[in-house]
Amino acid sequence: MRPSLSRLTLVLGATLLSGCIDLAPAYHRPATPTPAQFPTGPAYPAPPAAPQPVVGWGDFFSDPKLKAVIEEALANNRDLRVAVGNIAAARAQHRIQRSALFPTITGDASATYAQEPIAVLAGGLFPGSTGFFNERLYTLTGGFSAYQLDLFDRVRNLTRAAQDQYFATRQARDAAQITLVSEVAADYLILGSDRALLQIAEDTLKNGTETLKVTTYLFENGIDTELDVSQAQTIVDQARFDVARLTTQVAQDRNALELLVGAPVGEALLPVGIGDPIVVLERLPAAVSSGVLLERPDVLQAEDQLRAANANIGAARALFFPSISLTGAGGVTSLALSTLFKGSSHVWSFSPAVSQTLFDAGATRGNLQFAKAQRDISVANYEKAIQTAFREVADALALRGTIDEQLAAQRALTAAWANSLRLSTLRFEQGSDTYLNVLIAQRSLYSARQTLVASQLAKATNLVTLYTALGGGLNTPPPQAGP
Repeated sequence: MRPSLSRLTLVLGATLLSGCIDLAPAYHRPATPTPAQFPTGPAYPAPPAAPQPVVGWGDFFSDPKLKAVIEEALANNRDLRVAVGNIAAARAQHRIQRSALFPTITGDASATYAQEPIAVLAGGLFPGSTGFFNERLYTLTGGFSAYQLDLFDRVRNLTRAAQDQYFATRQARDAAQITLVSEVAADYLILGSDRALLQIAEDTLKNGTETLKVTTYLFENGIDTELDVSQAQTIVDQARFDVARLTTQVAQDRNALELLVGAPVGEALLPVGIGDPIVVLERLPAAVSSGVLLERPDVLQAEDQLRAANANIGAARALFFPSISLTGAGGVTSLALSTLFKGSSHVWSFSPAVSQTLFDAGATRGNLQFAKAQRDISVANYEKAIQTAFREVADALALRGTIDEQLAAQRALTAAWANSLRLSTLRFEQGSDTYLNVLIAQRSLYSARQTLVASQLAKATNLVTLYTALGGGLNTPPPQAGP
């Protein structure tokens, strides 16, 4: 075996096996800062006998029009594209940092052609000689420069931190998809409810206008008073105002939905109202333990960032120790191409160097303190993410436990006011009652119908909120972030 090649091989092998001391603190997941169980009580629904499986959003939403709108949003939404781009960028950063674990090997090939007078050759040893000496030199080398041995796992910890940041961006992308699905569904429901309210206002305006015509006719014939006409006019003017306001609101709702979708949404895909069932699951999965929150993408993202901060502490600690860098090269050189690879043409060099910071005015210690502070911040962010998730689920459960009773009561109230309006109108037409009672019934029925729509919207959006708060909605494969 040639001595030069064997030594270079041993050096390269040693560099690949150099990491041996990990100075990063052992990672331990922080204790969950929330109760083990979700709240119970009069405001909360009773959990099912057996936990139900969490399904993807495609199974959760039964309305084919809404599903088509969500699919279009997943394909076109710009925020989701940014999240995918962030994944590609984080993946590239991880690859760049990981490359520092290995030496960068370069290869060089050169040829030198020269001509010198024989008289000046070798420092003028041949005075008076005539003619020229032609020189040819061929060189082929390969080597590495200033490669640092990772004795204290500084580079490995930086690589681990970059990898955890990459994982965090993937979780952020999943969280962005869940948020997008939720926001599209919510805006879709809001558009449907505002269209329902607009229809109620238009119906009230139409009925009120007919009543105003009758009341005006009776006043002109001396049967009703001017007060009755003024009272009839109030409900007409209120409905006119609401029609104009809701017409604007419906247009703005559509604009908001199309911004989320990232493309125009055809009229055929838009909701007509809020009455039709848009979600298929009336009984969502009820978690028996708040531990399910640990699988939410935003919580996982916070934990990945915590792991990255933990690894950065190890990288900061490694700066207190000496760094060893290696520079080596090996190759062949010859005056002729025919002898370039002969045994006598081999050359090599090896230059190790040790460096230790003696004084840096506290910069290294400050860097370690900064890394520890970032780790503490990441712990707090992780715990807050869990607490926020717990509150979101608890708030949604509180509304879910009472919304059906609210809806039942509001439907009964709306029916009662409708019957009251019918009876008041009959009594007024028979002359046995004043128009004031008709007006009260009209206004009350109008308000009750509006409240009923608001309650239906609250129930529908609550189901969406609870489902997304539990971390569902990921049955669509994420787009590829690039090679």
